Amino acid sequence: MNTLFDKIWDAHVVSQVPDGPTQLYIDRLYCHEVTSPQAFDGLRARGICCLRPERIFCMPDHNTPTRDQDKPIADPVSKAQVDALARNAAEFGLTHYGMMSPDNGIIHVVGPEKGLSLPGMTIVCGDSHTSTHGAMGAVAFGIGTSEVEMVLATQCILQQKPKSMSIRIEGTLGKGVTAKDMALYLMSKLTTSGATGYFVEYRGSAVRALSMEGRLTLCNLSIEMGARGGFIAPDETTFAWLKGREFAPKGADWDAAVAAWRTLRSGDDAVFDREVVFDAAEIPPMITYGTNPGMGMPIDGHIPADAAPKALAYMDFAPGQALLGHPVDYVFLGACTNGRIEDFRIFASLVKGRRKAEGVTAWLVPGSWAVKKQVEEEGLDRVLAEAGFEVRQPGCSACLAMNEDKVPAGKYCVSTSNRNFEGRQGPGSRTLLASPLTAAAAAVCGVVTDPRTLL
Repeated sequence: MNTLFDKIWDAHVVSQVPDGPTQLYIDRLYCHEVTSPQAFDGLRARGICCLRPERIFCMPDHNTPTRDQDKPIADPVSKAQVDALARNAAEFGLTHYGMMSPDNGIIHVVGPEKGLSLPGMTIVCGDSHTSTHGAMGAVAFGIGTSEVEMVLATQCILQQKPKSMSIRIEGTLGKGVTAKDMALYLMSKLTTSGATGYFVEYRGSAVRALSMEGRLTLCNLSIEMGARGGFIAPDETTFAWLKGREFAPKGADWDAAVAAWRTLRSGDDAVFDREVVFDAAEIPPMITYGTNPGMGMPIDGHIPADAAPKALAYMDFAPGQALLGHPVDYVFLGACTNGRIEDFRIFASLVKGRRKAEGVTAWLVPGSWAVKKQVEEEGLDRVLAEAGFEVRQPGCSACLAMNEDKVPAGKYCVSTSNRNFEGRQGPGSRTLLASPLTAAAAAVCGVVTDPRTLL
């Protein structure tokens, strides 16, 4: 029997180039300000318009500041990119959620929360972490700028079909272990190239037990294993989360959609090109020590003896070193990986009744205005304020050094984002990827701390 990936892919095939790529129909294109300008310029040069503008949604996120968004952006490069997206969307008749719009935020947070990303869809964006939307039961993947132009013009894309991979995680996660730890654990075991050439379906009882926010985190990090994308078959958790959202079907259309979505699953006899199985009970709270997301270890572990010398030199770490107790300068909660309401609940639950450590700079950045509103409605902002934290305005923030939130050279940041490359959070910055719970523990203790000791 075909896998779920086969079902969704095959349902979107328009034509097959002999001995070449597939022409694949795309249900949803997301555009942000970084990778789209040249694509729109290409349309102008050809004198053509967007084929299906109602299927395209635009919003700035990478360059947006997380303070004073009601004022002009100070950085001229960031301002130019944000302004260009607004002009392009207006010229080509596309939906645009600009800064200060209640619909704005990180594109991979807004898409699912508005019901724009739905089960069975094909979804693309000029951003590698488009795999996030796979949590909805969609085939979602990042594309390049020339491919963005292709989808703008034709609502189709030429793609080689990836192989299919099953990652099955069975059992129950332990105390203090989150979906972020699950993803970091997978990367530490499979490496950052372990899923190259594959589209991953996450399966098993531990995956099904995840909330939608947890599933979005897990799928977000698929690309960091080299995968083309990752997804989870839709189930009752998916349907309950989507019901009533702005762009989700309504009334009889909802009932029909759910009936169709229930068929979106791989059969028990589905054949994958590769299958791996993990025990959830063996997954600890994780933290990275190096300069790619696969360089991860248990929070209470030691840096491997064979760790890459160049990475350790950049991080100023040594083989065999423990990270527990290591001083922390910055803490970042946010990004398309961990900027959702559940992440703020987790962070707030640990810092409640405690105080931010002296000397730690903390950036708590919701993934959208909707998340910020929910943080305030639930009173989490007051809990955080009493502990010495400020909730900022939405954006990609310190996930990458394309806005004002940059970690200074030589400083250590415990970050809930997705990448710890050299200079990712600022030139010379040193990033330790971890879960919101581990980030919260570091924020109140001032050093790398096992969150289980504070629960």
